[in-house]
Amino acid sequence: MSGPTGRPLTEKLSDDTLRGATGRDWQGWFAVLDAWDATRRSHAEIAGFLGTEHRMGGWYAQSVTVGYEQARGLRQVGQSPAGDWSTSGSRTLAAAPERVLEAFTDPELRERRLPGVELSVSSRRPGRSLGAGFRDASGDAGRLALWLEELPDGRTRLGVGHGKLAGAEAVTRYKAFWKERLAVLKALLEAEPR
Repeated sequence: MSGPTGRPLTEKLSDDTLRGATGRDWQGWFAVLDAWDATRRSHAEIAGFLGTEHRMGGWYAQSVTVGYEQARGLRQVGQSPAGDWSTSGSRTLAAAPERVLEAFTDPELRERRLPGVELSVSSRRPGRSLGAGFRDASGDAGRLALWLEELPDGRTRLGVGHGKLAGAEAVTRYKAFWKERLAVLKALLEAEPR
């Protein structure tokens, strides 16, 4: 997990925020985990230890675990505990969820919003989610997972997860790709009639 800029969670979540929510800052938690010999433990064991022994909520337990693993060189930004590589992005868009999904499922609309990208849809929950294989003009592949949440004001919060990437360089490239493409999608949806 990384923040919206691709930086490790230790940079996304401030010491003050972490201390306010969990009672310790990053260095405090790193000292606890070092004393417990966490570098010899799995991701699940570390997160479980934080949740069970320190009564830390799930999101914070995952955040501290990932931050610790990155700080101790156990994984890089964009790498899962299993060694897979992924990135993500999100944007709030002035459109209904169904209209946002059309940007990915309608080949003509997709070419305007994601030029050169081919998707092979494997799962779809209308207005909620989409899973698809991904291939772009360079031949790079991966898997996309889209999550949509309709907001009370009629806008949609879109989350994009791009997994099965080739490595750290692909994570960096697609982090920038999704930041730019989601900004384009936002501008196009706002400019087009509903």
